[in-house]
Amino acid sequence: MARKKRQEESSGGNAPWMNTFADLMNLLLCFFVMLFAMSEVDVEKFQNISISMSNSFGIFDGGGASFGEGPLISSGISQLNDLDQYYYTMGKQGHETDIENEGDYDPTTKENTKDKEFEGEVGEAYQVIFDKMEEVSGEMYSNLEGLTGDYNLGDYVELSIDPEFRYVQLSMKGSVLYESGKADIIDEAKPILSKLGDVLGKFDGYIIEIIGHTDDVPMTSPTYKDNNWLSSARALNAADFLIKNNKLNPETVKYSGRGEYEPIADNSTAEGRAKNRRIEIRIFNEYSGR
Repeated sequence: MARKKRQEESSGGNAPWMNTFADLMNLLLCFFVMLFAMSEVDVEKFQNISISMSNSFGIFDGGGASFGEGPLISSGISQLNDLDQYYYTMGKQGHETDIENEGDYDPTTKENTKDKEFEGEVGEAYQVIFDKMEEVSGEMYSNLEGLTGDYNLGDYVELSIDPEFRYVQLSMKGSVLYESGKADIIDEAKPILSKLGDVLGKFDGYIIEIIGHTDDVPMTSPTYKDNNWLSSARALNAADFLIKNNKLNPETVKYSGRGEYEPIADNSTAEGRAKNRRIEIRIFNEYSGR
């Protein structure tokens, strides 16, 4: 009789292994729900989350400005190491062929814009930012085109857009601003540079970089050791003039000299050397990380 009673007691409840099995099934269900939720990224939600993170945690710097409508992720984007690394590897690899054969970017036809393939969540995040950079740079180009026309600078300034849409560039021939082998701005050029400073003043808060370039003819002047020194002095003098004359913010104006190392034409001809002697002024957009 005692043996029969023990058998009835053991068969009355659930076996202990069933509790463990039920917990495992619950965990697997949660896991697959999580995978499904991560399988698609809503671009608008991602952008809103990014801005929310900016305001709440300071992952991005706030205070960005935009010509168009909609929120901007500001220049602190370089703080995201993974995304920054992805930009300088995946992004540039996708444009290597374009950069080798690039001309001035035409925002009306978008000739330099190529279809890009991005993988993973970081790639999708980069695509959102890249598209916004393209949009903002196009708006900046249109504004600069109108402003240079209003100030009658069309004969002195050439506009272009970076193929990676980080900045809009204004180029001026060196002969307009300087005498051969010298870095002082000639008196005839100061009214022109002053007008250009008024245009740049419309982009208050944006990083502006002034870059000097020369041809490859060796320096003979006792003042400057080589073309690097000359191009740097020219960029510095242009920046100093714009800061003092047009009240540009010195905290957002950068300057550097590249000497003969970034030619845009053949140095073996007089025409090519004249094109290489130039000043480039780059206005970086809010997404560039500058």
